[in-house]
Amino acid sequence: MTHQVNKMLTHIRILLAVLTCIALFISSGYAEETVDTGETFTAAENQEDTDIDLDDEFDEFDDEFEDTDDDGVFDPLIGYNRFMTGVNDKMYYWLLKPVARCYGFIIPGSVRRSISRCYKNLIFPIRFVNNLLQLKFKQTATESARFTINSTIGILGLFDPAKTWGGIDPCQEDFGQTLGHYGLGGGFHVVLPVLGPSNLRDMAGLAPDYYLNPVHYIGANDLGLIAIDAGEKINYISLHIDEYESLQKDAIDFYLFMRDAYEQNRRMKIKE
Repeated sequence: MTHQVNKMLTHIRILLAVLTCIALFISSGYAEETVDTGETFTAAENQEDTDIDLDDEFDEFDDEFEDTDDDGVFDPLIGYNRFMTGVNDKMYYWLLKPVARCYGFIIPGSVRRSISRCYKNLIFPIRFVNNLLQLKFKQTATESARFTINSTIGILGLFDPAKTWGGIDPCQEDFGQTLGHYGLGGGFHVVLPVLGPSNLRDMAGLAPDYYLNPVHYIGANDLGLIAIDAGEKINYISLHIDEYESLQKDAIDFYLFMRDAYEQNRRMKIKE
């Protein structure tokens, strides 16, 4: 019991530290977005008519790419979010990707895929409970069937016969989606350290999902739990290496691309 209380206090302190950083960024005036087209146009004084036409054309260009939040994304922390996106980007290139490459070089792909399947099978309670809370009884039964089949025939989830043989796909649900299902809006967008894009609703949903994750009850200390979560993250990256770069390559403004993609994806999942 004492260990669980200490763990809860640790997470509360971490959350307070994050919220304090957010407040500091707001008070420092980082929540204002600036749009820079990167080009300056000047015309000769004897071409006034041409100037007017050019100004109109480039006004339309600016309007097209300016962040006006037409998609309904509430982003008052955009200064902090851009900063944290840059921090996460550096962490990916300088730490996570090199470690994932070394890990992938040592551990065969088949083993890494089995580890990923096993972890997904273990966090079945998150999907089961949130499907049940949303009264999605068919999906709740599907998750139960998948867990039973994969935990037995699939040898504790190392294999996925439920999908391979039975065509039974997982029904991904989390507490953020449950809150959205009952009409709670996303609130402001926020980029979390390491975890990446999120919003106020989904950030609040992390706590219930954390306590529904059986991996966090294996009796390890806080350092051991961090190591397990980090190992799962590295294993995932090793299986999806270079996907992050492909997203950056096609994005004019990577932060806005990731923000809008995240929010649109979450809205779509909640409506399903």
